[in-house]
Amino acid sequence: MGNVEDGLRERKKRETRQLISDAATGLFLERGFDDVTVGEVAEAAGVSAKTVFNYFPRKEDLFLDRFPEALELVAREVRERPEGAHPVAVLRDLMLRLLAEGDALGGYASRPSFARYWQVVLESPALTARVREFVEELEDLLARLFAEAGGTDPDAPGNRLAAAWAVAAYRTVYATGVRRAFAGEDGEASKAEVAELIEKVFHRLRSAVEECSVL
Repeated sequence: MGNVEDGLRERKKRETRQLISDAATGLFLERGFDDVTVGEVAEAAGVSAKTVFNYFPRKEDLFLDRFPEALELVAREVRERPEGAHPVAVLRDLMLRLLAEGDALGGYASRPSFARYWQVVLESPALTARVREFVEELEDLLARLFAEAGGTDPDAPGNRLAAAWAVAAYRTVYATGVRRAFAGEDGEASKAEVAELIEKVFHRLRSAVEECSVL
């Protein structure tokens, strides 16, 4: 009985979190991040402001709510990779899969809200600052993952450099996708070109990361 109750509670928490996130995203896309208060988000979601902060400690996390998911996904995919698979190959395949699924984490999505989402981010100093923090968190995670794969120290120069290059590769692809979305280019053509760029960038990244292992 306890397991059933625990399961129901967890499902309720996920549903409440998603409800708040959806309400916040709708308001931010419509009016911009800085012109919406947490109180307004709470009212739109039908919860209290305290409940909002229980799920999202910072206002920025209401809009960038998938960042923790992205970190967890990267860690899981690399740590659970098939025997012999290179971490960079796993990251490449993950990004290609997300792109094919139309998931914004893959670097490009053809729906109009994708461009509007990043417009809102770029218009808000608070959001852009939080994105920079996320990039640092991703780099730290990748350094640990490369270290685990090689049985070395996460702070070894090779792992730190490899992580920085991996983040640069991801940012290069993502920025290309965002620019195409802003330009309103054809969705399928843009997706195909982003996929090609992923293949090229991560091929070069793998060679660079393998060279880093000697540092």
